[in-house]
Amino acid sequence: MIAIPQPQKMSIDQYLEWEPLQDSRYEYVNGKVFAMTGGTIPHNDIALNLYRALYPHLRARSCRINVADVKVQVSTQSPYYYPDVVVSCDARDLNARKFIQYPKIIVEVLSPGTEAKDRGEKFASYRTMTSLQEYILIESEKIGIEFYRRGEGRMWLYSPYTIGDDITIESVDFSCAIELIYEGVTFESRE
Repeated sequence: MIAIPQPQKMSIDQYLEWEPLQDSRYEYVNGKVFAMTGGTIPHNDIALNLYRALYPHLRARSCRINVADVKVQVSTQSPYYYPDVVVSCDARDLNARKFIQYPKIIVEVLSPGTEAKDRGEKFASYRTMTSLQEYILIESEKIGIEFYRRGEGRMWLYSPYTIGDDITIESVDFSCAIELIYEGVTFESRE
């Protein structure tokens, strides 16, 4: 999804009060709000395929998984983002009503309009969350998934996956064929 900046500046309290009254979703970064626009059908299908694959596995582990319409509070100061998929296994998030504070896994489905922000600003912010164990970037215009896993200290380990690979989400002990994530997804031909 693409975030479009809005002209008004507001405090976090103003944002948290104002945003639920809006017709659209808005991310919040340092006093500025950004309207979230819709993604493509492949983008949506990829997020839903991952959700469907993970949901039964996570339910047995007392984890919650949410898609697109649930925001993550990176810190009490800022920012608040809407990832494409978020998983929390922290008891403090199990009954959350407004946002997730302790995500274990965050997934962003990449599109040309969001890729730079997802790889840059968002990943830099997400890395500050001590609960986060895996950050997953999924291509929407070709088959490809990149995993960033928390290592020792400030280190993040990188693992790319492509056609024919099984992906492994280590923090929740889950594996599946990459093709399952792309099931039913068609790509534009580039002739």
